[in-house]
Amino acid sequence: MQFGERVVLDANALDWLPSPSSGVLRKPLAREDAERGHATSFVRYEAGAAFDRHEHPLGEEILVLDGIFSDETGDYGPGTYLRNPPGSSHAPFSESGCTLFVKLHQMQPEDQATVRIDTKNKTWQPGIGGLEVMSLHAFRTEHVALVKWPAGEHFQAHRHHGGEEILVISGEFIDEHGRYPAGSWIRSPHGSVHQPWVEQETLIWVKTGHLA
Repeated sequence: MQFGERVVLDANALDWLPSPSSGVLRKPLAREDAERGHATSFVRYEAGAAFDRHEHPLGEEILVLDGIFSDETGDYGPGTYLRNPPGSSHAPFSESGCTLFVKLHQMQPEDQATVRIDTKNKTWQPGIGGLEVMSLHAFRTEHVALVKWPAGEHFQAHRHHGGEEILVISGEFIDEHGRYPAGSWIRSPHGSVHQPWVEQETLIWVKTGHLA
């Protein structure tokens, strides 16, 4: 919860911890309080697991990593990006099991967009150099996207106004500070600088401008 510090966690090295709902496990990355407030986690639903209906006072953001995640609004497969706005509620479950990347209680109250994007069927746009970018959401200074890096791609050194948060989905992300395999979570503070590159094709989820 120290947003002025750079944080790197490899979820592969973390243990799954129980949640209040049977069959729902978590790997906490950042947490304000045990069961409320700001939280960023990996969440795993075992087959047949369900969570009681609950509210999200400051929203919920989900990226489905594998399996099928469901609630009363539908079934969402791997690659689905979801945003449930502040004040929303749902009763989620998974019949077959799934793994999610989840962010809770981190939206601005005015950001009332409900988002459902199947990234497997959305068009990539050209980015800088050989990068391909898929925009997922933007509100004021906050921007969320998937970025696909071709093997051998290098990016110029750049500064993050408002910070940057990265989840490495596949491949390996690299910068002058280290190497980050799939499952790595990197949060860099406002004003931080780095010069990233990759050696193999790599897919990352990126959020910027939200840590000022």
